[in-house]
Amino acid sequence: MVSWARKFLYRIFCVIAMLVSIYLIVDFLVSGTFDYRIFMMFLLLMVVEIWGIIDWRKNYILMQQKESELKLYQHYIQPLEELVKEIRARQHEFDNHINAILNMHLTVGDYEELVERQSAYITEIIKDDGSRRYFPLLRISDKVLAGFLYSKIVRAPHYIKTDVKVKSLEILSGISEHHLIEIVGTLVDNAYEACTEEMSHVIMELDSENDRLVFLIKNQVENVRMEELQRFFEKGYSTKGENGRRGLGLYNAKMLVGRYRGDIVASVDKEERQNYICIKVTV
Repeated sequence: MVSWARKFLYRIFCVIAMLVSIYLIVDFLVSGTFDYRIFMMFLLLMVVEIWGIIDWRKNYILMQQKESELKLYQHYIQPLEELVKEIRARQHEFDNHINAILNMHLTVGDYEELVERQSAYITEIIKDDGSRRYFPLLRISDKVLAGFLYSKIVRAPHYIKTDVKVKSLEILSGISEHHLIEIVGTLVDNAYEACTEEMSHVIMELDSENDRLVFLIKNQVENVRMEELQRFFEKGYSTKGENGRRGLGLYNAKMLVGRYRGDIVASVDKEERQNYICIKVTV
């Protein structure tokens, strides 16, 4: 018998057990009699009934989790598909650029001028094609995470520059997909909200160690005090003020990471003489 049929019959049995239990309770109350054999049967039926409710609850939670993950996949795989379409659309444009570079020697007078014009042309192509730096996201194994990050990047304020570094293409994690998106989304939102037009650089790194995802995000800051850094994950603490009404995102992310026995830490890094707040999560 298939699994779904067994579960259906089991739940029917639990319903019958509940009805019998109710009948026995009513019978005891009406007749005023007590029989230990009937009581033992009643106790057994109650145990089966409670076990059935627990089993139903576990299956219901699992089903809800699977539905949430399916919705995440459908929602965040679309931005990734759009990036793939954009790459395919630019293939003809790329071929035209190659032909222009290959035939540039026909319009110049000497070797030095050819090198100079080719270098200028290639530099201009790279500068105009800003989406190229997000192509590594296409290659990681977790497509939902890739689509989610790409959707966040393309919807960020225009003045923010995001660099993505993929250190491992095989992204493994022991955390459910919707909880992973919740944690990473909180970190990305906080980094983008902290950016200004003067301090607008964000760096994301993706890696996998010991079958766990390592996600690191840095955002450029002017300065940060160590006492502020140590309070980042406190409930209600926020660098934006309004303590108590804000500051719950990082706290909730830390609690969620703790449920999966992961780790989340904040630090200050320096890159090219610039200060960055760095948050690293391992789950």
